[in-house]
Amino acid sequence: MAFTPHGKHLVGGEWVAGDSTFKSSPAHGPAHDYAVGSPELVTRACIAADAAFEPYAAKSREERAAFLEAIADEIEARAAEITEIGTQETGLPEARLNGERGRTSGQMRLFADHIRKGAYLDRRTDKALPDRQPAPRPEIRMIQMPIGPVAVFGASNFPLAFSTAGGDTAAALAAGCPVVVKGHSAHPGTGEIVAEAIAAAIEKTGMPKGVFSLIQGGNRKVGEALVTDPRIKAVGFTGSLAGGRALFDLCAARPEPIPFFGELGSVNPMFVLPAAAAARGEEIGKGWAGSLTMGAGQFCTNPGIAVVAAGPDADRFVNAAKAALAEVAPQTMLTDGIAKAYHDGNERMAHSNAVTPVFTSDSKGREASPNLYETNADAFLAEHNLAEEVFGPLGLVVRVNSPDDMERVARGFQGQLTATLQTDPADADLARRLLPVLAEKAGRVLANGYPTGVEVVDSMVHGGPYPASTNFGATSVGTLSIRRFLRPVAFQNLPDYLLEGDLLA
Repeated sequence: MAFTPHGKHLVGGEWVAGDSTFKSSPAHGPAHDYAVGSPELVTRACIAADAAFEPYAAKSREERAAFLEAIADEIEARAAEITEIGTQETGLPEARLNGERGRTSGQMRLFADHIRKGAYLDRRTDKALPDRQPAPRPEIRMIQMPIGPVAVFGASNFPLAFSTAGGDTAAALAAGCPVVVKGHSAHPGTGEIVAEAIAAAIEKTGMPKGVFSLIQGGNRKVGEALVTDPRIKAVGFTGSLAGGRALFDLCAARPEPIPFFGELGSVNPMFVLPAAAAARGEEIGKGWAGSLTMGAGQFCTNPGIAVVAAGPDADRFVNAAKAALAEVAPQTMLTDGIAKAYHDGNERMAHSNAVTPVFTSDSKGREASPNLYETNADAFLAEHNLAEEVFGPLGLVVRVNSPDDMERVARGFQGQLTATLQTDPADADLARRLLPVLAEKAGRVLANGYPTGVEVVDSMVHGGPYPASTNFGATSVGTLSIRRFLRPVAFQNLPDYLLEGDLLA
């Protein structure tokens, strides 16, 4: 039986209709009506979240872990419905939706395990030294504590793993913070089903009703109201540079400025060093083309730029990439807007005097086919727009004439989510030269791989210097992401009768 959404918001435990509706724009299948969010609904959700904060933060780590696991169970119980409407709304294949759903429920279970262990609390105790001279030292205990209600913006390119119950929501709930989600209008039905799963988990585990709310999109004022509500203490965002920067500025302009953890995308440069190009240039070119076009290039870790030493080895690399791209069929993009932005970006590249077309294709509407261009180091460094992200399956090869050129290009990049070295042992000197440069530019540096595919593990960093993200000290993937929604608090000379819960250790 086909899933039929009710199109309402979830506000403090109640499903609420709006004053107006918007119609979804699915890649295929029926369109549905969804309630448009409003500043008034945002206020209601934030009031509910604020009321839930103290009782939720007071829950034991075991109780919060059980809540996260219940969310994962409820998401998996709705697997067929999620896949059905998720594929309709986004055009993503079933295998991708199923995999992303597994990652989403897996994140919840990962954080449950993480908070049970308690290491994230970073507890530190300095015992009292009453006989210290010239003055005694008090006992001081430090612990990480939740900051308060968190706003999360659903992402267009990940309807599950970076949206309603995605990594930001999982990390905030694990930390002890209620969450208010602004759903993305590209996949409102998927968001609704996942919100139903969270609501069921709230009931099952007896959590405060206001610990989670979903306000559907459809109105820019919803996002503005959410980040400026005085009860919100931090924001998690995955999206465009322009949209993220506007929200970031609103957070900074508040009477009480709050942290904005925005992941804004990057071009994720790949550096093909000479020995690696000579030994396996064709293999690298083919692998790069596969990473470039995966998911129609709609990953924030899409490696859009390859830097390679000019010469016959570069020719083999480029020809292999071109041949692989020619085999890629048109793919459906996530939204009409994303498709238009890709077509516009390709048009700008095609009309640039600084590049030479290598492989071009004609794609229209919501379909995208790959395109490949090349340039040289001087032109690339002179034309700053060549280093800007084109969200989709578009690649640019930068040919360099020397190791010095390769380093100049590396230093010319702005902040990135990832940077990749394709290197063989004979490249060791150049690789050592480039590694600290790339570590300065990116949150994750890879060797002999491709950046699409982000492991959800303790050691992962998914972030980087601006404009890849707005906070270079944070990650939006992995257990370290919980730190975004905690703050250290020191307790001095607390009497024994106040040492309870996590303060006891």
